Amino acid sequence: MTTTLITGANKGLGFETARRLVAAGHTVYIGSRDAERGRLAAERLGARAVQLDVTDDASVAAAVQTVEAGGGLDVLVNNAGIEERAGDNGVIGAPDVTADLMRSTFETNVFGVVRVTHAFLPLLRRSAAPVVVNVSSGLGSMARITAPDTPTYGYPGVAYPASKTAVNLITVQYAKALPAMRINCVEPGYTATDLNGRTGTQTVEQGAEIIVRMALTGPDGPTGGYFDVNGPIPW
Repeated sequence: MTTTLITGANKGLGFETARRLVAAGHTVYIGSRDAERGRLAAERLGARAVQLDVTDDASVAAAVQTVEAGGGLDVLVNNAGIEERAGDNGVIGAPDVTADLMRSTFETNVFGVVRVTHAFLPLLRRSAAPVVVNVSSGLGSMARITAPDTPTYGYPGVAYPASKTAVNLITVQYAKALPAMRINCVEPGYTATDLNGRTGTQTVEQGAEIIVRMALTGPDGPTGGYFDVNGPIPW
């Protein structure tokens, strides 16, 4: 039996990914900052709930103990993330971005990935086929955000794309250091979730496709890559 932990999984892409992996036969832990929302989501899916705030060391450590007591971990999906938005749901551009805003975004999107991955590495090392999936974004692609002929080029925000570029680099370095694991980052596409005020053009079913695919990667699958539903994408 494969055991999977998904952070930020009580709604949106995380919830849909959990639903699909439960259907595929995984034992899935719904990681959620809000314990009650996580419990309700887990009940709906036939999954397990674990309180997990990726910005809090004590919360992550407690989650490790819970998952270890449940038998260990094979797949980690770092899905929890935030995007900086103004009161009218508009993206905060370069002239208005502040160091505090950058710090807040990186605390969840970057430091959270490192905090959770580092904490769960001992459990993943015990797995026969360990997998880590880091949910990134096409906005983290330097190739796309610097190319005027791409939709990505017109995105005005700073903190969110910078955080996802950092996630991409983290993914590559982890993959090189841990060749026995399959560690990749994925671009779900512009999916309608609370993250973007439900302005996305894809459904969560469409967005979760590449996350699920990479979570199911076997020992001979790719590692250190950056993928969307159509295959590798440029860094």
